[in-house]
Amino acid sequence: MAGTTEMQGPSGTPNGAVAVRHGRLPRRSAARTALTFTGAALAVLLVSSTAVAGYAVLSTVGTVSSNAIDITTPGGTPPPEPPAFGAIEGGFNLLLVGTDNDANQGEEFGERDATLNDVNILLHVSDDHQSAVAISLPRDLVIAHPECTNPETGEVFGAMFAQPLNDAYERGGLGCVVNTVSGLTGLPVDYAAVVSFNGVIALSNAVGGVPVCLVEPIEDPESGLNLPEGESVISGSTALAYLRARYGVGDGSDLSRISNQQAFLSSLLRTVRSGQTLSDPVKLYGLAHVAAENMRFSTSLANPATMISLALSLKDIPLEKIVFVQYPVVDSSEFSGKVEPNQVLADQLMALVQGDQPFLLPDGSTGNGVEAGEAAPPAEQPVAEPPAADPAAPAPVEGSETPAPVTPPVVEGLSGQTAGETTCARANSG
Repeated sequence: MAGTTEMQGPSGTPNGAVAVRHGRLPRRSAARTALTFTGAALAVLLVSSTAVAGYAVLSTVGTVSSNAIDITTPGGTPPPEPPAFGAIEGGFNLLLVGTDNDANQGEEFGERDATLNDVNILLHVSDDHQSAVAISLPRDLVIAHPECTNPETGEVFGAMFAQPLNDAYERGGLGCVVNTVSGLTGLPVDYAAVVSFNGVIALSNAVGGVPVCLVEPIEDPESGLNLPEGESVISGSTALAYLRARYGVGDGSDLSRISNQQAFLSSLLRTVRSGQTLSDPVKLYGLAHVAAENMRFSTSLANPATMISLALSLKDIPLEKIVFVQYPVVDSSEFSGKVEPNQVLADQLMALVQGDQPFLLPDGSTGNGVEAGEAAPPAEQPVAEPPAADPAAPAPVEGSETPAPVTPPVVEGLSGQTAGETTCARANSG
């Protein structure tokens, strides 16, 4: 690719056969944030959709099928066919990718010189369908990339030792992103979808607005956001401005923006899971229609029966068992402005995810962009009278008592929150 410069590894030697562009980075911040909302919100929709929403997609199945992308690796096998009108068996992994400079993003976001995967969210659902983890992978995460082939041109790009994650799409489309993320996390990715910018406003309107709260007023001229302290219900261009805000939130970094996104996504999930949304066929159809019009699915996901099966597997997971977590990183000592895996912590996280082992986030883990808000008071429950003892019942056998539940481990150093937590955006005071 002409006009590019090579990124070098720690040894100072070029890595791989492909170079990457650096001059374009400062021009994409506003568009990236819009994309973050689109991709991450679609992850929430997949977690919260019901079979009704799956059926609504049938009206646009022609468009979905015609745009489907094959992500099967050479020699690999596609996932098994889903059961008819039932939840898919076992756990699964689904990757949602948001692209920058997609052909459908709209002229208002400007022109850039490459199509990049600036949003990457890996959703893992446990084998028993009782928990889910949504892992946000930072776009500037410098990692190894596999060999990839551009599906449109047939050009082969060699494997690379150290490149930002968001260069994968330019090298080989959605399939290349899937293989790169799978290689990093050790999780096979059977399902994937890619989205561009245009669904941002339509999607927030389709859910009827999302409640957000602010610790103090935030005015961010860069994004056009101007919201007061306290709670606001936002949609349309205001939701877009909220998700575009970077320099006005937390410490002004992209990682702070991830924590702010997680607060928004948790609220979005609670909104979609509420009776007001799930009981409204018009809203459900709107969500499905917007998703179908603004994203492309892998061939494994483009079947409405598969969508319904995934939705049925996800719809009853308790909010407190849906965890949004940032992939652990540290500032790169080799590449300015980039991050690298915190390998020890990342290995710990992925071992828990791969083993479907529950874990707890530490106190104060919500990141620099937000802080804990006020939790809603629990509903009062009637106190049941204990049952009377049956004098004819046999005495319990010593040692046969039900064992106490095991408390999941707290993983220190992780950043994130559960979907059941309310967190509020914090203004950048620096």
